[in-house]
Amino acid sequence: MSSSFFIKTKGNPKTTKKGKETAAVKRKADGDSGGKLRAKKQSKKYNEEISSDSEAESPTVSKKRQATGEVEFDETPQEKKLRLAKLYLEQLKEEEEKRAEDESFETDQIAGRLQEEVLEQKGKLQRLIAKDLIPPDASEIRVLRGHKLPITCLVITPDDRCVFSAAKDCSIIKWDIESGKKLHTIHGGRKGTEDRHVGHTAHILCMAISSDGKYLATGDMNKLIMIWEAETCKHLYKFTGHKGPVSGLSFRKGSHDLYSASHDRSVKVWNVDENAYVETLFGHQDAITGLDSLSRERCVTAGGRDGTVRVWKIAEESQLVFHGHEGSIDCVQLINEDHMITGADDGSVSLWSVNKKKPLGTVKQAHGCHGDSGLEQPHWVASVAALHNSDTVASGSHNSKVNVWKCGQNYRGLQLLFSVPVSGFINSLRFSSSGQFLVAGVGQEHRMGRWWRLKEAKNGIYIIPLKRKPSNTEEAKQTE
Repeated sequence: MSSSFFIKTKGNPKTTKKGKETAAVKRKADGDSGGKLRAKKQSKKYNEEISSDSEAESPTVSKKRQATGEVEFDETPQEKKLRLAKLYLEQLKEEEEKRAEDESFETDQIAGRLQEEVLEQKGKLQRLIAKDLIPPDASEIRVLRGHKLPITCLVITPDDRCVFSAAKDCSIIKWDIESGKKLHTIHGGRKGTEDRHVGHTAHILCMAISSDGKYLATGDMNKLIMIWEAETCKHLYKFTGHKGPVSGLSFRKGSHDLYSASHDRSVKVWNVDENAYVETLFGHQDAITGLDSLSRERCVTAGGRDGTVRVWKIAEESQLVFHGHEGSIDCVQLINEDHMITGADDGSVSLWSVNKKKPLGTVKQAHGCHGDSGLEQPHWVASVAALHNSDTVASGSHNSKVNVWKCGQNYRGLQLLFSVPVSGFINSLRFSSSGQFLVAGVGQEHRMGRWWRLKEAKNGIYIIPLKRKPSNTEEAKQTE
């Protein structure tokens, strides 16, 4: 057994070489024995070694030799590369499986974001959030008071932190939404002090803020447009050129191009960065009462008593004309690039597509009627607002209610979700970009005149929270 073990340890692991060495040692031991006998004994000894080694050697040594044999038998350079590559891939697979949930979530999020942006540009994005909204409690509505006369217009900063409001007292106030405190006040001046007063000296009718929150624009009854630095409320420029009160302002999203509308029936385009006038567009047959725009190089206007809504294609120098309301169209707001909502003094609220000449849906007497029996008149719709790229819109009148509406599938039809009690003329409505709240600018009088005066109303800004059902927090999306 010892000679067998000695031969085994000095031998090469390879079977063929081991056989030769064993034979050589055997020849020395046997001396001059015959070839046949040597071969026979060698074969016998070789067979005995395999048999005895399996019993005599420790299991560890046996396994190690078998493993070594297997590796040496399998491993060519190409096979080694393949084995290492497979090992690397398995490690990667394990790592990826650990992060699978996070990565799939991120991928879905990125893909969803890209899809939303494409649909938004096409004007086909419609987030279905109306079904989750519930009416707020009256105690949850906050009122910010600071203007002496009726609020006529307001805007919310892109980060949803501040609100700018303007009123018939010619003043502009910047509010902090969270605390409800005034951050800055630009006081109005008396009539005749235009030369020395920095600010408005006539009723402010409209205002707009750029999508980056840099510039604030305001327009008044004195045919003036003023540009302010939104952060500091510093006066920058004054634009003149309109021949009537400035009734509508809007910055093109993603730029500093400003569109203005006036009672002189024209739309003007300005470049605020260059402090420059660009061009004038004509087409309306009566005073323009409202204007809005998004990221496309176009804007929409409401033409008052000419009964038309117009889409102005600035680059093509063309316009689309839409007919629908029976009375004066007093307000317009874009929902997305292809759909908009309007309100009129015949009490109706209409949904439009830029691809259809007639409204997709109209609600008549949206805010009810008032007056003696047999002489009822509908409440004028003084303001509308839309939560961009969603199915939620709102309208305001002077029936002490703000109505929140749900748009039907593909914007066909309107369904009343709930009404929020707000006393007074709802002269301006704006949704926050996050969709968490709705802001209403309220006054005792209509923003364009003094046909009625509601003494019980308070001039102020109402912040209305938009509460969601707790069961479903995710926003569903639907495309055309």
